[in-house]
Amino acid sequence: MMSTMDSSSRFLFLSLFVLCFFSICNADEITYDARGIKINGERKILISGSIHYPRSTPEMWPDLIQKSKDGGLNTIETYVFWYLHEPKRRQYDFTRNKDLVRFIKTI
Repeated sequence: MMSTMDSSSRFLFLSLFVLCFFSICNADEITYDARGIKINGERKILISGSIHYPRSTPEMWPDLIQKSKDGGLNTIETYVFWYLHEPKRRQYDFTRNKDLVRFIKTI
């Protein structure tokens, strides 16, 4: 997947991943080596699931996130549905179920 992304899409994807990761684990230090990711010096296995925030309402997000955590996930990933956020060139919509910032903060 990463090989087909242009550099701006790759940056956005990685930025959102890091933002979500920080909001979930509240880590002071995240590093990696050839064997994997370390959080505060301890190796972690990321168990990830996806929540597509525009496909549910903001009122549903806390329950979906909690169910994900209860199911054993420690990382939540999402796509940014840019065609929803910019339906017409330079006309942006981050309201209601498209409120990406609210979704990230909810995590």
